[in-house]
Amino acid sequence: MSDKEKPGISGYGSGGVDAVISVDEVTRQVASIAEEVTPEKLDGLVAGEPYVTIESLNAGYGKMEILHNISLRVGRRQSLCLIGPNGAGKSTVLHAIFGFNNIFSGNIWVGQGADKLDVTRLSPNEKLKKAGIAYILQDKSVFPGMTVEENLWMGGFLKNQPAQAKKAAEMVFDKYPRLAARRKHQAKVLSGGERRLLEISRALVMDPEVLLVDEPSIGLEPRFIDMVFEILHDLQHKDGKTIVMVEQNAKKGLEFADIGYVMVSGEIAIAGRGRDLLDNPKVGQLFLGG
Repeated sequence: MSDKEKPGISGYGSGGVDAVISVDEVTRQVASIAEEVTPEKLDGLVAGEPYVTIESLNAGYGKMEILHNISLRVGRRQSLCLIGPNGAGKSTVLHAIFGFNNIFSGNIWVGQGADKLDVTRLSPNEKLKKAGIAYILQDKSVFPGMTVEENLWMGGFLKNQPAQAKKAAEMVFDKYPRLAARRKHQAKVLSGGERRLLEISRALVMDPEVLLVDEPSIGLEPRFIDMVFEILHDLQHKDGKTIVMVEQNAKKGLEFADIGYVMVSGEIAIAGRGRDLLDNPKVGQLFLGG
C-alpha cells in the first residue's frame, strides 16, 4: 500500500473504522497535553458566582475510585460540556452530582450565596426536591408501554405532585406540538428523536434548575441531533436552566457549551471556554477530526 493509500488518523470517533484512534492512544495523547487546571482557572470560566460547584471530589462504584480530585464550576444559566475518551469518567461526574455512586471525599454544592446547599450526601430524590437537579439519561429511559402523556406524568410522581405534573405536561404539549400529536401513542412507537424529546420533556415536568444531560446525541440521526441541541439551547437561554452535559460528539458539545472540560483517566486534563477548545489544535486533532 502506498503512502497515499494508507488510511489517515483524523481524531477519536470522527471518521470510519480505519481513521479512528484507539481509546488507549487517545488517553495517552490527552495525558501528554494535559494542563494545570487550578480552582482559579475554573472560577475564571464562570459568569458570576458558580451555581454548581464540585471541590476535590473522589468518587466511584463500590470500592473502586474512578474520579480523582475532580473540581468543577458552572454558573447559573451557563452550560458545561465534558468530553474525553471512553472510560475517562465523564458520566461518573454526572452520577456523582445526582447521587448514583459512592463519594469517598470532597463536596458538591448547588446554589449561590445564602441559598447554597451542600448536596454531597443527599439521595437523588432529595437532590431533585431540595436542589432542583434532574438527570436525563443516555437512552431508553422512557416507559415503552406507557403513552407519551403518561410518561410525562411520571416526572411529577417523582416529586409527589401528580396534579402539578399534569398541568406541566400540558405546558410541554403547548411548547412541543410534535409530542402533542403523539400524546396518546405508546412511547415504543416514537422515533429516536421523539423519544429523546420525551426524555428531556419529562425532566422539565420536574421543574428543575439544573439539568444533567448524558449523551444527548447518542443514536440519533443528524437532523434529530440538531433538534435536540436547539431545545437544550432554548432551555438554557430562554428558560434559564443550568446544564452539565456529557457528549461524545465533541464538536457539537463544544459548539453548544459555554465551558468545556477534557477528561482523561478520572481527571480534568484541560479546561476552557467551549469556543477556545474548538480552536485548540491539540483538542481538534484528537476529538474534532482535524
